[in-house]
Amino acid sequence: MEDRRRSHITVISWACTTLCLVSCAAAFSQGASLSACSDMMPRHLQAQLRSPANNPVTLRTNLSFFSPGDKVPVTVRSTRDFMGFLLQARKVSNDEIAGTFIFIPPGSKLLTCFEEGDTVTHSDKSLKRNLSFVWKAPDQPIGDIKFFISIVQSYFVYWAKIESAIVAQRRQN
Repeated sequence: MEDRRRSHITVISWACTTLCLVSCAAAFSQGASLSACSDMMPRHLQAQLRSPANNPVTLRTNLSFFSPGDKVPVTVRSTRDFMGFLLQARKVSNDEIAGTFIFIPPGSKLLTCFEEGDTVTHSDKSLKRNLSFVWKAPDQPIGDIKFFISIVQSYFVYWAKIESAIVAQRRQN
């Protein structure tokens, strides 16, 4: 009787673990969750953070300066395919998310972390390598910004908060 009970518990444990992994994988294939807004970390079970020094991504814009209300093109280029991502602009002064994205590529969607459209994530798990976005600066001055992206190569491998160069806000005369 005791062996039967242990066997039953083992089967139930296995089923619960499998369901949990499947539901987590399905949820993240539709994009990052709001729980990743503040630290940009994927919430995958057993995911391995890779060293930022050897990340495959270049995150840049062709502008060095912006003014309030400007539209800033942002490009992501990778030497490896990746499935998931989370992209934000943040103020250099206090690391707060700033501005909104007004153009996003297919396979992505807008998230609302603090303000509508301030974050972009993937909307499917298709392989990605080169992406283009347009970010709109707020109408009021915010100071210098950097863009940050976290990418997920696979469910178990990711790089968090890869950063662009500083994009300086033009000073008002």
